Amino acid sequence: MSVLDRWREFRRTQRDALDASNHPHQQREHSSELGELLSDLLPSRRTAGDGDGDEPGEQAGEALATNPGSEGHRPDDGPDRVGSGSDSSDDGRRYGRAGRPLNRQSPFYVGFVGAIGVLAALLLWNTLGRLTTVLTLVVVAFFLALTLNPLVEFLTRQGLRRGGAVALVFAGVVAVFTLLGLVVVPPVISQGTDLAQKAPDYLDQILGSRFVKDLDQHYDVVDKIQAEFTKRISDGSFVGQVFGGVLGVGAAVIGGIFQAFTVLVLTLFLLASLPRVKQAAYAMVPASRRPRVESLSEEIMRRTGSYAIGQVAVATINAICSWIMMMIVGIPYAAVLAVAVGFLGLIPMVGATIGAALVCLVAIFDEPKKAIIALIYYVIYQQLENYVVAPRIMQRTVSVPGAVTVVAALAGGTLLGVLGALLAIPVAAGLLLLYEEVLIPRQRRH
Repeated sequence: MSVLDRWREFRRTQRDALDASNHPHQQREHSSELGELLSDLLPSRRTAGDGDGDEPGEQAGEALATNPGSEGHRPDDGPDRVGSGSDSSDDGRRYGRAGRPLNRQSPFYVGFVGAIGVLAALLLWNTLGRLTTVLTLVVVAFFLALTLNPLVEFLTRQGLRRGGAVALVFAGVVAVFTLLGLVVVPPVISQGTDLAQKAPDYLDQILGSRFVKDLDQHYDVVDKIQAEFTKRISDGSFVGQVFGGVLGVGAAVIGGIFQAFTVLVLTLFLLASLPRVKQAAYAMVPASRRPRVESLSEEIMRRTGSYAIGQVAVATINAICSWIMMMIVGIPYAAVLAVAVGFLGLIPMVGATIGAALVCLVAIFDEPKKAIIALIYYVIYQQLENYVVAPRIMQRTVSVPGAVTVVAALAGGTLLGVLGALLAIPVAAGLLLLYEEVLIPRQRRH
């Protein structure tokens, strides 16, 4: 049978089903006529209708009762009730017998169900849009839990209970961030205060420079700037915008602190209950596929945690070496710049380069000779990091081709910014593992 014939047969079946659902009474009339014909041909039918209770009559009545075309006839019905159409009295239902269900191939049914599906999809999409921040916090907390889990498992293998291991690791993380805060915050506060105090002197130096005096002599630049500044200050809307911007910055800072605290709490709970969470997730997988799903999931989580720890180790080495170099050369703000280089080093592909550019930019304002020394140092260090440090640390973590790494980092950065770039390579490593262990063997079997 060709495709066209199959299509015609399918359309004919649809039309018949639709016609049957739209005209149920015609089928009942045919059923009544068939019942009367059987009553005339089978004497036992009339005997059963008179209430004799003979076995042949009962058997005929049961046969008619099981026949879909004779729903209106029962073994104990009288002759006057055969084919009379009194469905409600036959079934004992107060409002009559239920009709045929709605035809699922009806255009109305298909359109209505499709519209309900579209509305449900839109509702789900809007809900996910409102929960974007919450989902992001959960993903970050889960990633941090996978990062710290190898340390917890190492301590548990040494004989420590999981609760104590989690508490020890988490205390170490809090201590590290506290130390970084003590290193970064005081210099930032002192330098900011010093900048605010020296701002008038800097302004006087700029206004007293020869270049600015020439511009003011020919174009009255200083008078125009003072007039514009006075106009802005006297404008209430500008003051409101500045005040609103300050409030917005304060609200953003408070929101960031609250989100960081939320991530820490979620990480603590996920780290403590990670084995139970994994077992609950594995329980939803069919038993026939559970061992393979468990092995693949454990390998993906192991690679993710190992990659994160390796990346932190590489960034820490970069920060320490940069701090030593800046202290030797005499570049200002060495501690703050070293912390910035360490955090930027967590970003794959471009983080270390951005950190090096930041250090060179600060050094060139202090003394160009120092900037040249820093540039030479970072060129040499990048080669050592790419070919010596990173391969030794990352050899047991993830193995992702360079092209996949670049594409994953670009895609993750486009979708979620810095966070997406950080998560992109572990996700790409997991997908690559599924490609090698699931897709390729399946394609080879077919």
